[in-house]
Amino acid sequence: MHPVGVSNDEFRAAMSRLAAGVVLVTAQEEPLGEGGPVSEDVGMTATAFLSVSLDPPLVLVSLREGSRMDDLLADQPRWGVSVLSESQRHIAGRFAMKGRISDRLLFEDIPYVRGELSGAPLVGGALATLECETESRTEAGDHTLVVGRVLSASLPSAEGGPLMYFRGRYRQLG
Repeated sequence: MHPVGVSNDEFRAAMSRLAAGVVLVTAQEEPLGEGGPVSEDVGMTATAFLSVSLDPPLVLVSLREGSRMDDLLADQPRWGVSVLSESQRHIAGRFAMKGRISDRLLFEDIPYVRGELSGAPLVGGALATLECETESRTEAGDHTLVVGRVLSASLPSAEGGPLMYFRGRYRQLG
């Protein structure tokens, strides 16, 4: 129990009743120096993503503190977001796995284009894609809240509905 009396399980159960859209946050990790390995694409499924402001256009994503994406976005200011469609459940699951294989293999058979401004992979067939630049980072408990200025937005696919996350499972709207 936390000092205010809410257990982790109670909080997790209550929040699982909040339906959320599912996005794939991506960034390109720069090479470690001359002669080092080539840059690598990194991706992470997120359900804690929202629009913050229209003027200027800002979004927020919550990253688990110390995760690979949190560490990468501390150094890499530009990143991408793909709003996943209901037919892209396999992509969400793949990038949400614990103890997963390398990100290079995760991207292997997923169609994507490289963002012109961020270099980040943007998933083909996504309902929307954004390229962002970090405006601020705020520690919040065991997560980091990253606010990004939207540099570009596109609508690669008008087909299908959004992929949703509700009660611990991916779902379709309707």
